[in-house]
Amino acid sequence: MHYSLIDCSFERHAEAILDIFNEAIVHSTALYDYRPRPAQSMRAWFDTKRAGAFPVIGAEDAQGRLLGFASYGSFRAWPAYKYSVEHSVYVHKDHRGHGLGAALLRELIERARAQDLHAMIGGIDAANAGSIALHLQLGFRHVGTLPEVGFKFGRWLDLAFYELLLDTPDQPRDG
Repeated sequence: MHYSLIDCSFERHAEAILDIFNEAIVHSTALYDYRPRPAQSMRAWFDTKRAGAFPVIGAEDAQGRLLGFASYGSFRAWPAYKYSVEHSVYVHKDHRGHGLGAALLRELIERARAQDLHAMIGGIDAANAGSIALHLQLGFRHVGTLPEVGFKFGRWLDLAFYELLLDTPDQPRDG
């Protein structure tokens, strides 16, 4: 499969990202939402990414169609977490299993290093074997599971956390 990694923009990619989000909401436990997100939610989503200097990386085919995307954002809101981010990777349902998730996550890792971040954290539904395998393949380690914290599709969901510690920043600072 031929694709290019690009930086996504609201103008070019909001609709495709929303479609990928909403498919995951309706058909999977990748997102613990119940209802598809409205189109207007994407403006605030992109504004938050821009305000935090958080990347939104996409994989596009030769025709410019978005096949998947990845991003990260604040892990927690307090200042001492400034070197930690929580990331997410989503691949369109028709393009899974071709290495796109790995390519997107590798690029996210490089971006996190370039931004002098230290910890990348993925919150993954504990039954999502594909995502867990991807994270383990790229060096993440399981750091804990919160049992039965979500409820969707008539069952309790366990949330597993996977973390990758980076060798950055060289000189972390308080404040």
